Amino acid sequence: MTKQEFKQIPVVGALGKPSVINMIRSSLPIIGLIAVCIIFNVLTKGSMWNSRKLILNQVYVVLISATGVFFIMSMGGLDFSQGSILGISSIVVCKLSGINMLLAVIGGVVAGALIGAFNGFFYVNRKIKSFIVTICTMFLFRGFIKYMASNSPVAASMKVYDYDTTGIKLGITAVVLIVSFVVFRFTKFGINLKAIGAGEKAVKFAGVRTDRVKFLIYILAGAITGLAAFVNIVKNGSATANVGNQLETQILIALVLGGMPISGGAKVRFENVIVGSLLYIVLNNGLIMMGLTTQMMQLIQGVIFLIFVAVFADRESLSVIK
Repeated sequence: MTKQEFKQIPVVGALGKPSVINMIRSSLPIIGLIAVCIIFNVLTKGSMWNSRKLILNQVYVVLISATGVFFIMSMGGLDFSQGSILGISSIVVCKLSGINMLLAVIGGVVAGALIGAFNGFFYVNRKIKSFIVTICTMFLFRGFIKYMASNSPVAASMKVYDYDTTGIKLGITAVVLIVSFVVFRFTKFGINLKAIGAGEKAVKFAGVRTDRVKFLIYILAGAITGLAAFVNIVKNGSATANVGNQLETQILIALVLGGMPISGGAKVRFENVIVGSLLYIVLNNGLIMMGLTTQMMQLIQGVIFLIFVAVFADRESLSVIK
């Protein structure tokens, strides 16, 4: 499908809402991020700003992993196995770090890509819904992680701490974001992703091999999370039995907070990844600095999450989640 053909696909807003309202909706995540930063900085008497390096250090893994899930959600799919992918890839990175650091990075990426291919096979070839497949693989590979790291953490080589610098972690994150942005905005592959989310049947009639695109995107998402595993090990130095736990939930919340339509399609914007990840980390850290209990934090996060889902959900397209 060409860029011109994709532009011809009609994109109708909910109940025919005017474009001005849609523009306001699309800017809400950025406004929310600025507002949250200001509010928590005032409430914590500047502690939020002083801890910006710590906050930035926490956003790398979520931001990199969310990029792969962003591609999946763009075509209307879901992936709940990202935490398990991060866990398995982190263990592989630890095991190979003692041999060679480049080999460890490649091993983590390959491990993530293989799990992504596993998800893609059952999703595409066996025609099982994406959320069912990935929930099953989430538990399956979480069991492997528990088995391999339950007695003691899987330690990485001490050499990994040489890579624990802001420059390296920020550089890896920036490369992932830049390459992903170019692919999503300026290549036929990215255009086809949005087109599949907007209407898969129409894309098939246009001659696009949708099954191939969907299979490749799961491999890509797994590989990206495998790279995030290297950043995770560089930060922590080992993989515990709980490595990657709840990552899939964090990613989903981050993307929704960034304004990501759950059903994907033409309304998807790449900035959803960046703004959402930053907003989630800032919000989470702000609530912790306020000294709130875990129960109260979950309550507030749940309310905010529901509000953003209500604002950004495309109710006309929710039935096409694959």
